[in-house]
Amino acid sequence: MDPRVKRPSSFSDGAIRAVRAATRLFALIIFVGILMLFVMVPTKTYKKKWILEVIKNSDSTYFGRQGATILIYAFPLLFSAVLGCLYLHLGKKTNDNKSKRQKEDRLSVMNRSVIVKGPLGIVSTIELMFLVMFIALLVWSFWTYLLNGFQGIEAKAAKKGEKLWVTKLGAAGERLVLTGNIALTFLFFPVTRGSSVLPLFGLTSEGSIKYHIWLGHISMTLFTAHGFCYIIRWIAKDTLSKQILEWERTGVAILAGVIALVGGLVMWVSTFPRIRRKKFEVFYYTHQLYIIFMLFFIFHVGMTYAFISLPGFYLFLVDRVLRFLQSQRNVRLFAARLLPCETVELSFSKTPGLQYSPMSIMFVNLPSISKLQWHPFTVTSNSNLEQDKLSVVIKGDGSWSKRLYQMLSSSSSLDHLEASIEGPYGSASTNFLGHEKLVMVSGGSGITPFISIIRELIFTSCVLKIKTPKILLIASFKSSSDLTTLDLILPISGLLDLSGLQLQIEAYVTGEIEPATKNFKPLQGLWFKPKATDEPVSAILGPNSWLWLAAIISSSFVIFLVSMGLLTRYYIYPINHNTGGNYPSSAQSAFSVLLMCLSIAMAASGAVLWNKKQNTKEAKQVQNMESSPAAFCNADRELESLPRQSLVESMKLHYGQRPDLKRMLLECNGKNIGVLASGPKKLRHEVATICSSGLANNLHFRSISFNW
Repeated sequence: MDPRVKRPSSFSDGAIRAVRAATRLFALIIFVGILMLFVMVPTKTYKKKWILEVIKNSDSTYFGRQGATILIYAFPLLFSAVLGCLYLHLGKKTNDNKSKRQKEDRLSVMNRSVIVKGPLGIVSTIELMFLVMFIALLVWSFWTYLLNGFQGIEAKAAKKGEKLWVTKLGAAGERLVLTGNIALTFLFFPVTRGSSVLPLFGLTSEGSIKYHIWLGHISMTLFTAHGFCYIIRWIAKDTLSKQILEWERTGVAILAGVIALVGGLVMWVSTFPRIRRKKFEVFYYTHQLYIIFMLFFIFHVGMTYAFISLPGFYLFLVDRVLRFLQSQRNVRLFAARLLPCETVELSFSKTPGLQYSPMSIMFVNLPSISKLQWHPFTVTSNSNLEQDKLSVVIKGDGSWSKRLYQMLSSSSSLDHLEASIEGPYGSASTNFLGHEKLVMVSGGSGITPFISIIRELIFTSCVLKIKTPKILLIASFKSSSDLTTLDLILPISGLLDLSGLQLQIEAYVTGEIEPATKNFKPLQGLWFKPKATDEPVSAILGPNSWLWLAAIISSSFVIFLVSMGLLTRYYIYPINHNTGGNYPSSAQSAFSVLLMCLSIAMAASGAVLWNKKQNTKEAKQVQNMESSPAAFCNADRELESLPRQSLVESMKLHYGQRPDLKRMLLECNGKNIGVLASGPKKLRHEVATICSSGLANNLHFRSISFNW
């Protein structure tokens, strides 16, 4: 038996699937319960009955009133994240993609695009449904808050000696921030790269960035409106200069809210496409102000209220600490291939235990180009075919990638390139075998995700001997030199019998009417000498990473609760009880944030150090793989072998024209055609329009956009 083929688990796949389904269902029920809780929060029933009863039963000298928000909001979401870890760990025990055709996920029938163009981008039916439901929740919450807040407001205005409209404006401003906090609660889930919550809904972080964008716009719109309401109110009362600088000992700290809002506005302005696309570094660095925004938001509202929106931020911090710990390692970059189309393939040594799915993303930092910049790239290698190597392809489109290509192509004496990585991140499972045919439409560098998919299907067909879907790759390029990217489809891992792979490639060169007559530079291979301190790329938490993540989330939260409870009981409570005063709210919030960060850092560092022993053991198994560059430098020779010939025979070249996508897609026969589009926005929209037009019911569209 091929060593790359995993033997079936002693525990039957059927039983594992049943446990997974039950775990997922339980987690989703909890999540639905949280949403229903948000529906009830603005009502009098919640305010005058439910929350009072919870406070009565949970109030103690250890946690005070914040014990209620921890119990209602923080614990259920974090528990769902732990259940998600268990769900994903059990998923690694099954062989759905490698043993038989998967059934379509029940949610996939709702994935047909209903909105193709517009500010929201490509939106599926299920996305639109959830967006409408979320907007309805926000409208319901604000309207209910407003109705309850306006009851008896005339008497309140008379008591304060204010004009009625001024008092109403203040009440509306307060309700705006209460509503905005709902969006803030979910804001950090999509940007948690190693999330265990998103896969419960069939989502990945790289595919969920648009949700973060939507939630960010909603949050900042409501928070900005909240700020303007109070500014206008203070101007009307002629108290602006006094109140905007207030930082009360207890209660709401107005100045902290102003600082949080200013930081949020700077972030918000830099997210608009004109700045984000043309000046990405401005967008990236200003986005680090999220630390200021969240810290002063907590100071502004107090820790008791902040616990409502804190769970998502808590999981983000866990992920951020793990990413930081991984980024501190120098990884072993042992080779590079330079293509004539100003494209670079970087190859890293990896441990055999590191597994990742097709279309995974890895963030790369090269200090010789920039010590601060991290860029995401698609992993093109396959963890089953290439157990000792991980590769990414970098197209020379931006200033960073162009500098990399120039440095490698102009320096023949470069024998070492320092590198650090974060990731790889990707879907826990993929469903390519569930289709009769796969149509992959790419433009330019958009072909890189498809290289990883084709390599996965090569493994399934050639090694596992499982029938794979027919593959139609429609690739558009500007020039003939870009065609060399297709050479990267085949892995450099020895001869493979591709007779079982039904692959057809339609390559279009749109910028030339005939083959170029000039000679291109040959494919160039570079070999780097790793340093003794360089490590192979490995899973930061080892092979059982999801179980370790569950342990980190659970243990860090327990440490946080215990330390915060002890601090409150033996330091803060005696001060309040003995002196009759109130301990400063901001100081209590600062202590809580500090304890939270320390708890996460302790748990994450402990888990990483424990798994470092296993990673070191695996690293020794591959430390000699770079002893000879022959296997890599003979890439040209291997590309001319039998698999290369099979690839050429399956390719048709078209010059001076664009693919007729509508004709090609509608002519696809079969009941279940998977259509993937990757590349320019216009191309993805065109494919989505065709698939959602209703002219064919067998086309199941998915857009691949890594919009970090």
